[in-house]
Amino acid sequence: MSHPPRQAMIGITGRSGSGKTHLVARLLAVLRGRGLGVSTIKHTHHDIDLDRPGKDSWLHREAGAGEVMLATPGRWVLQHECAAGDPPALATLLGRMQRTDLVVVEGFHASVPACIEVYRPEVGKEPMFMRNDNIIAIATDRPDTPGLPPHLPVLDLADTRAIAEFALRHAVHITLDNT
Repeated sequence: MSHPPRQAMIGITGRSGSGKTHLVARLLAVLRGRGLGVSTIKHTHHDIDLDRPGKDSWLHREAGAGEVMLATPGRWVLQHECAAGDPPALATLLGRMQRTDLVVVEGFHASVPACIEVYRPEVGKEPMFMRNDNIIAIATDRPDTPGLPPHLPVLDLADTRAIAEFALRHAVHITLDNT
């Protein structure tokens, strides 16, 4: 009997402007430097379009294709049209990706079982750890900030290697449905 594949993932979450993307880029360099395969999923609330009007793949989508794959010598991208008001679930997206050592998910803070929150008090927004119980650590440049929860590890935002080690130790393995 074969078992569905399992995928390790860790979330990086935080308020807009806190430095999530910069941390993910630094983590990628450290993890890849260790020989690990790493992929990412980036969630955004903004509507983006990778296509340009008039291009062949854009015409395919406009003509009604549910998915359009664009292949070049160096990469390929799959664009999948979602029904209005029906965004993809994180598990669906993970199920479409190749298995790798670790998937780092930026965003999807409500869907990732284990997240490291990037918290900078100067952003001026309420930290997410106050309302989300899936936050397992705080990465900050101000560890002396009053109100940080005593039950969560506080990581130095400048110590990318320590954050990478923490992420690897606390990554959650989920079983993916291959259907």
